[in-house]
Amino acid sequence: MADDASRRAVASDGEDLKAGGDAERAAALEAGRRLFAAPCAFFHAAETLAGLPAPRLPEVAFAGRSNVGKSSLLNALTGRRGLARVSATPGRTRQLIFFDLGGRLALVDMPGYGYAEAARSVKAAWQGLMFDYLRGRANLRRVVLLIDARVGFKPADEAAMALLDKAACAFQIVLTKADKVKPEPLAAIARRAVAVARGHTAALSSVLVTSAVTGQGIADLRAELASLAA
Repeated sequence: MADDASRRAVASDGEDLKAGGDAERAAALEAGRRLFAAPCAFFHAAETLAGLPAPRLPEVAFAGRSNVGKSSLLNALTGRRGLARVSATPGRTRQLIFFDLGGRLALVDMPGYGYAEAARSVKAAWQGLMFDYLRGRANLRRVVLLIDARVGFKPADEAAMALLDKAACAFQIVLTKADKVKPEPLAAIARRAVAVARGHTAALSSVLVTSAVTGQGIADLRAELASLAA
C-alpha cells in the first residue's frame, strides 16, 4: 500500500496541503465532490482557432504525452466511463475537445503531444492552434499537465513546459498511474515533480499524485478544480 503522503497533494516544501486546517480541507473536498457530481457532456470540438467556442465558462485544459492516461483520468474525475474515449492507438486525437461540467466549468481535452518522445513532436503538434489557445484564451484558468509516474519526465514534457512558460499559462503537474508504481519510487518521482515545478515560471508549486484505477488523488484534484469554477 502506498504511504499516506503519496495519497494526498504534495506541496512545494514537501508538506501535504492541510495547512488551511481540516475543516477548510473538508469543505474543499465537498465542493469538488458536488461539482463533479453534476452532469458533464461534450459540447464542442475545434481544429482551428476560428472554430473555438465562445468563452462562456472558466476552462481547465488537460495535456500530456499520448498514452499518459488522460482519458482515463477525465473519466475517473467525472465518474463517467465513456466521457473521454480511451484509444488503443496513442496520438489519434488532433482536436480540442470541450466538455461542460454542470454549467460551471469547461474541461478541455487537448491532443497528446506525441507518442514519440522527441521534443520536436511537441513543436510539431502544438504549433498554431495549441499554442495560440494557451496564449490567448482569456477564460483558460489552468492547464493540468499529466506525467506518467512510471516513466517520469521526458524531453517532450520539458518542451511542453517551456511552451507553457512562454505562453504565460498557469499549469499544475499531476502524476498519473500511481497504482502501477511502488511506494518508494512513487515518493521519489513526486519529489522530482516538485523540483521540476520550481524551475518553471508558469507552474504551480504543488503536485498531485493520482490513479484512475484506485481513485488515489481524485478527490484532491476535484477540490483544486472546483476552486476555479464559476
